[in-house]
Amino acid sequence: MDKSIRIYHSHEEMKADEYRYWQSRPVHERMDAVEEITLATYAMKGTEEPDVPRLQRPLVCLQRPPR
Repeated sequence: MDKSIRIYHSHEEMKADEYRYWQSRPVHERMDAVEEITLATYAMKGTEEPDVPRLQRPLVCLQRPPR
């Protein structure tokens, strides 16, 4: 874990660095971070288990024409 202190001269510079950092992380780490933030948000609202409707993702198989 990088525990260095960075000093930014603008908000845009900080956001650009944060964006570069998250783009450098593997997808599974980014998804883990999203899950952690989501669960922390539900905990702050007093909901232990999220009981909200989720997006439904229907599976669709498309036939490609032969080449």
